[in-house]
Amino acid sequence: MKYFLSCDWGTSSFRIKLAGTNDGRVVAEESSGDGVARTFDLWRQSGHPEAKRADFYLEVADLHIKRIEEKINQSLSGVPLLISGMASSSIGFIEIPYNSVPFSVDGAGIQTAFIAAAKAFDHNVWVVSGLKTTDDVMRGEETQLIGCIEPEQIVVNEMFIFPGTHSKHILVKNNQVVNFKTYMTGEVFALLSQNSILKNAIEPNQTHDNNPDLESFKAGVKEAVSSNLLHSIFKVRTNQLFDVYNKTENYNYLSGILIGAELKDLVGTEAEIINLVCGQEPGRYYQSALLELFTSKRIKISSNQSADDATLMGHLKIAKQLKIFA
Repeated sequence: MKYFLSCDWGTSSFRIKLAGTNDGRVVAEESSGDGVARTFDLWRQSGHPEAKRADFYLEVADLHIKRIEEKINQSLSGVPLLISGMASSSIGFIEIPYNSVPFSVDGAGIQTAFIAAAKAFDHNVWVVSGLKTTDDVMRGEETQLIGCIEPEQIVVNEMFIFPGTHSKHILVKNNQVVNFKTYMTGEVFALLSQNSILKNAIEPNQTHDNNPDLESFKAGVKEAVSSNLLHSIFKVRTNQLFDVYNKTENYNYLSGILIGAELKDLVGTEAEIINLVCGQEPGRYYQSALLELFTSKRIKISSNQSADDATLMGHLKIAKQLKIFA
C-alpha cells in the first residue's frame, strides 16, 4: 500500500493529509473550519437519526478527500483513513472510551474503532481514542505525542507542552505518559479579548510582523508569576488609562499574563527537559515565556514542520502497530 490518509478532526477545525506509508511524506492536504462542533450542530439541524450520524460525518470527510483527488488527479478509492481528535468524543461521529494512564508513547495498546469501507465511503477507517487521568481528559494530543517521539528514542523524564485553545502539559517518564494537565489558556484569552471590558484596550498586531516586540509580553509573564491572575488582568485596563502601553503592546501583555499563568505551574517541575510542540505563531510567545521562567531547564523547541506533522507521524506509528499496511 502506497498511501494513507491522516485526519486531525478538532473541535473547530478539520485537517486531512495524504501521505506515503513508508516515510509519511505529505503528497497533498486540505483543511477547513468544519470542526466537530460545527458538524455536530449541522447533523442535529438535519434531523437525521442517531443511527445515521456516522454517515453524516463521513460525508464531510469525503468532501475533503475528493478535493485532494482533484489536486492530484488520482482516485484514492481504498486508501485507509486514520482519524484522531474530537471525532471520537460524545459530539463526534463515534464515541470511544478513553485510554487510561500510564500509556506507552509507542502507540501500542491504544484503543481504536474500526469502520469498514462501504459503497458510500470507500475507505477503511480507524478512529483513535484519547487519554484520561482521574480528573483530566484529552483527545488528539496523544496522537501528536506519539508522533513526536522517534521509534528508538527513550524519554526518561520530560514534559511536553502542546499550546492551544486547551493547552496540554504531558509528563512522560521512561516512555510512559504518567500524568497530564489541561489549561484553558486560548479559550480564556478569546473570552477576555472579545467579550470583556478589556476588548477596547487591546488590538492584535495588524502588520503580521514575524518578529514582534515582546517586551510587553515578557512584562505580562512576570506579572503573572508574581500576582493574582484576577488582579493582573485588570492591569490591561489601567495600562490603557495611564498610557503605559498602546493597544498592540497591551494585547501582548494580556497574552503574557495568561501564558505566564499557565506556565508558572511548571515552576519546580520534576521534568528534566521541557519540550514545546507548536507552530510558529504561538511558538514564539511560549518560547519567550519558557526562556524567561526556566533559565536552568533544558528547553527543546520542535520545528514548525515537525509540530505540524506530529499527528500524521503519530497515525503512521499507530498504523504500523495495527499492521494496517501489512
